[in-house]
Amino acid sequence: MLLWAVFPAFSSANMYTFVDENGVIHFSNVPNDRRYVKVHTQSRMQLRAPTPRHVNLRDYEHYIRSVGSRYQVDPLLIQAVIKAESNFDSQALSCKGAQGLMQLMPGTARDMRVSDPFDPLDNIKGGTRYLRKMLNIFDEDVHLALAAYNAGPEVVKNIGRIPDIPETIEYVERVLRHYRRYQIASSSGTGG
Repeated sequence: MLLWAVFPAFSSANMYTFVDENGVIHFSNVPNDRRYVKVHTQSRMQLRAPTPRHVNLRDYEHYIRSVGSRYQVDPLLIQAVIKAESNFDSQALSCKGAQGLMQLMPGTARDMRVSDPFDPLDNIKGGTRYLRKMLNIFDEDVHLALAAYNAGPEVVKNIGRIPDIPETIEYVERVLRHYRRYQIASSSGTGG
């Protein structure tokens, strides 16, 4: 990253990153591991000089409704997941490597055919497709689908309930809290 700041010519070169199972962030201009994903200009700028951004649900509302309709997922649930995952920050990058609005891990983004995890529309479509997949696996049980979105479907399938992982328990409760708030606001006509 220092190269981007010191040598502007390097800023046009493609850079790739991934976070390994130990939480170590790897960068390279040669993606010699399938886990590498391309670092985009916007995320380079954020990594180099983070600045607060004004983010707003209304920036994505139309697209969330459209994608929700396409994948038959309640748009209010999509909004709740985005709120809990990234607080509507399309450039969010977690310490574990989750990216974008719905905080997709690089492997999940690839599986969901997301070419640019920092592009809000691409990310929302991939995240909603993944949420739909979790809802299908868990017979429309929103609690289990959300637990699987957070902890992984295999963990939830193996025990048949929300796992006793504090982060996952809190995540499911937080998403459902946002979901109820959005439902109340929608029914009263006050918006999100």
